Amino acid sequence: MQSSLSAYDPAVPVSVIVVNWNGRDHLDTCFASILAQALPDVELIMVDNGSSDGSIDHVRARFGAAVRIVGLPDNVGYGAALNAGMRLARGRYLFILNNDTELEPSCVGELHAAAERYPTAGSFAPKILAFDDRHRIDNVGHLLYADGLSRGRGRLEEDHGQYDRDEEILLFSGCAALLRREMLAAVGTFDEDLFAYCEDTDLGLRAQLAGWGCRAVPTAVVYHKYSASTAHYSPMKAFLVERNRAWVAVKCLPSALLLMSPVFTVARLGAQAIGAVTHRGAAGRFAADHSAGALVVVLLRALAAAVRGLPQAWRKRRGVQQGRRISTRQALTWITRYGMSLREIAWRE
Repeated sequence: MQSSLSAYDPAVPVSVIVVNWNGRDHLDTCFASILAQALPDVELIMVDNGSSDGSIDHVRARFGAAVRIVGLPDNVGYGAALNAGMRLARGRYLFILNNDTELEPSCVGELHAAAERYPTAGSFAPKILAFDDRHRIDNVGHLLYADGLSRGRGRLEEDHGQYDRDEEILLFSGCAALLRREMLAAVGTFDEDLFAYCEDTDLGLRAQLAGWGCRAVPTAVVYHKYSASTAHYSPMKAFLVERNRAWVAVKCLPSALLLMSPVFTVARLGAQAIGAVTHRGAAGRFAADHSAGALVVVLLRALAAAVRGLPQAWRKRRGVQQGRRISTRQALTWITRYGMSLREIAWRE
């Protein structure tokens, strides 16, 4: 996963890379907000993942040369599409962004200023609010459960300034984050084998292991239509999250935590089973939309796929751990400082 980014153009402070897959209806709002940023000379790149809804033609007609388009013939996944865009980006910093978003005019400038203030941080997480309820938090970065699963920090809380500190956090969200080129050169880009989901956790933990911090930048505000491009509780999403979570754990968790992670996974799955029966949390919503039996089948398929991919994940672990610059004790603080309870991960949406 070595980085193959091009040299940046000093005249371009930030490149915004937006991945699109049949999201034509979201693009006008998203792109207009990017092009209205107060920070001048921001580059906008759309990577289209083989859309069939006329997205590319629409963007060409609506925005012309203001949007640089990378058209892929097929849907290669979120991480692979981001990598394709980042390889061509000319900006000093790279801002990855979902297509179902809208930015405050100062957003990119606030992230850029934070990156200039904190040269040892590799990633910067804006405050992401719900698009339709702008006093409700989507996330301000991510928290980590002890088996490698992550969740939005502050997810669905009412925003009354509780996350408005300029502070160090553990993980950014792949929905919206500013990334430093030097960090990507050191640890590599997104793992394309994950296809979708958990690629942000994977890159974030690899960066942490290599000594690159992550900062929350709550003055940079993004509005997000949560899971607008995919179903909230679809079988495919549940499958990918559970499979990828296992691979990320194998690659990135310190040995002591990795050895204990199956215990935490069993506890989580037990709590999620209770959630499915009592209609609480994501498992409860999935069971309501599909069935508890369908959830069991998806999880078994995901665990089987994870086991099949373990040899490759273990090979990747060697490379990740060789680049490690922090102690095991420091890595264990991921859970003590930035962890979350079983109740929060299993019984909250």
